[in-house]
Amino acid sequence: MHYDVIIIGCGVVGAACAYALSGYQLRLGILEASNDVANGTTKANSAIVHGGYDPLPGTKMARLNVVGNAMFPELCRRLDVPFQKIGSLVVSLSEEDDAVLEELLRQGKENRVPGLRILSAEEARSMEPNLSSEVRGALYAPSAGIVNPWELCLAMAETAVKNGAELHLSAPVTAVERCEAGYLLRTPKGDFTARYVLNCAGVTSDRVANLVGDHSFHIHPNKGEYFLLDKAEGTRVGRVIFQCPTKVGKGVLVAPTVHGNLLVGPNAAPTCPGDTANSADGLAFVRASAQRAVPGINFRENIRNFAGVRANSDRDDFIIEESRVAPGFIHLAGIRSPGLTAAPAIGIEALELLKKAGLSLQKKAEFVDSRRRIRFHELSDEEKNELIRQDPRWGRVICRCETVTEGEIVAALHCPIPPVSVNGVKRRVGAGMGRCQGGFCGPRVQEILARELGLDPTQIPMDWEGTWVLCGETKGGAKA
Repeated sequence: MHYDVIIIGCGVVGAACAYALSGYQLRLGILEASNDVANGTTKANSAIVHGGYDPLPGTKMARLNVVGNAMFPELCRRLDVPFQKIGSLVVSLSEEDDAVLEELLRQGKENRVPGLRILSAEEARSMEPNLSSEVRGALYAPSAGIVNPWELCLAMAETAVKNGAELHLSAPVTAVERCEAGYLLRTPKGDFTARYVLNCAGVTSDRVANLVGDHSFHIHPNKGEYFLLDKAEGTRVGRVIFQCPTKVGKGVLVAPTVHGNLLVGPNAAPTCPGDTANSADGLAFVRASAQRAVPGINFRENIRNFAGVRANSDRDDFIIEESRVAPGFIHLAGIRSPGLTAAPAIGIEALELLKKAGLSLQKKAEFVDSRRRIRFHELSDEEKNELIRQDPRWGRVICRCETVTEGEIVAALHCPIPPVSVNGVKRRVGAGMGRCQGGFCGPRVQEILARELGLDPTQIPMDWEGTWVLCGETKGGAKA
């Protein structure tokens, strides 16, 4: 199968590139190694839209952070993605931290971050009463926000598919060869050719580069662990609370989520791709660090721990460039924080690189650049009743914690990129996101998946391929 452009990887960066490219008259293919989009770093990060004061001035990271931040309100409005511009505080807890705040303010102004200012301790606590009494002051960035990262990725990818992009899941690239058409990419799902390739493979982007003989960068994965607290703790703070950054990252933060929970984390530890296990030491560090800034957090309200892997590289900036040894093969790699914030701008950057590489871009006369999703619990009583009159499944609550109905799940299963796993449903409609974390609704979601997809329940994984919930039958005939 031949394409004008193939995107390797469908995390938030790959999806942003697909969204940007799908507005042009191109044959566009997307190869994703997992069985779903947004199934790597995109689903396991801090979900922060950063202001842009932290990256060093003059870097791609600094420029694209600020440009991407400015794109979020309109992009999320068009794609119906939860986004809240709540602002952030970087708190000072020592005299040394005071100097760091001044430097961040200087960098932020040079990066053209709007509205930055340093607050006194009294001003900071007037905004956030639950801050520690040890807080000496804070850097306030009103342009910072929070978003649902996996829904943003899904929304951009779905919109690209609606506009003709072809997504191939469970299709990791295992080999790349030069050919008359440009590049031949081999996957377990078949072979694909394209004149241009965008390498958006995240923590494995260096391995993809190696397949074309490019060894110009290396990824050094770094793991961050988190606590996700119940909505009872969701109002502990109203803004993103950072501590002063260090060489290994922006430090442990405390932030509300767009779903009403409280997120605490991450730490930073070297790891390998795919290592998302939590550790007692890592979580203890996160907990102790967070309490320095917000001492009243009730960790007994924790409902889930998780970890994500960052694509740190051996460079101090994003790697956004055409390969020097493989013309038309473009790397969008080493996209660590603020990669989520920068992603929409990276998609536009990819367009410019493809133009420079020789790709002719002609806009489509008709381009679907928006989408809408029904969230049953947000509807008025009249709207709910009308949906139920049309289809009774909209009135059958499957997830009690989040009030997710069967109608929502079935609608998700017939969207442009349908889920194939229990957690795939969770990421689309929120079933299993609540306090019981799927303890009640998980089996019912699995039944609906099997019914709608025409599969045996044993063929429905919890998440990625091989994470089976059921594996056969006991002697009595029950599933095991």
